[in-house]
Amino acid sequence: MSLTAKLTQKDNNSMLNLILIIVLICLVTVGLVFLIDRFLPQKIKPVLVIVFGLLSIFLGYKIYGSINAPIEFKKVRKERFSQVISKLKDIRDAQEAYKTVNGKFANDFNSLIKFVDTGSYTITQQKDSSFMRFNKVYQIDLQVDTVIVDTLGFVKVKDSLFKNDSRYKSMMDVPYAQNNEKFELKADIIDKSGYKAPVFEAKIKKDVVLYDQPKDLLERENAHQSVEEVNGTEIKVGSLTDVSTNGNWPPIYDRKGE
Repeated sequence: MSLTAKLTQKDNNSMLNLILIIVLICLVTVGLVFLIDRFLPQKIKPVLVIVFGLLSIFLGYKIYGSINAPIEFKKVRKERFSQVISKLKDIRDAQEAYKTVNGKFANDFNSLIKFVDTGSYTITQQKDSSFMRFNKVYQIDLQVDTVIVDTLGFVKVKDSLFKNDSRYKSMMDVPYAQNNEKFELKADIIDKSGYKAPVFEAKIKKDVVLYDQPKDLLERENAHQSVEEVNGTEIKVGSLTDVSTNGNWPPIYDRKGE
């Protein structure tokens, strides 16, 4: 049985156990109220009512926590994943700019940040043109088509990607990380059908981002295999085995206002 199937079965068993516990508590409460009213002295009844009242509050709190915990977990996950993914998108943008200028991806954050801080794009303009050239074979002038590339100027990478925002200087820092963990960044050149392709990958484990969440819910989160979830144990962008700069998050994290 797969891990996902085991966790689904575990969820079903937990829900069934919770329902049985609630039913059992109700039956026991009714039984005890009946016994107290029938057999115990009048002077003891107020004390027992207070005790059972406090016990009911405690059990109600525990039951509420069991039901509410997954809901709160989803809220925390979405908020934290959104900020992590936002940083991974910044890393991807910076890496794509780095590759445009250098022909490869940066292998560390120091190089990437320095490039964003000081690098520039060359702005060019292409236009079709033609000229006449004497053809020795036909002994006549023939028109030759060509493309003229003009350099119009330069624009700073920092201004193009981040405007007046200096967040790129901390793009390596993982949001909500308890121990100031950093994203893991690697770059490489891989062979794809004889073509040497630059690749990169930036990632962080979900455990780092959700370090303070219930272990059972985190276990289920790491086992996700769905188009509607961030699959696997990591949040990442890019790949060291495929020519891709995509992230492993679902489209919901790419929608503005989500």
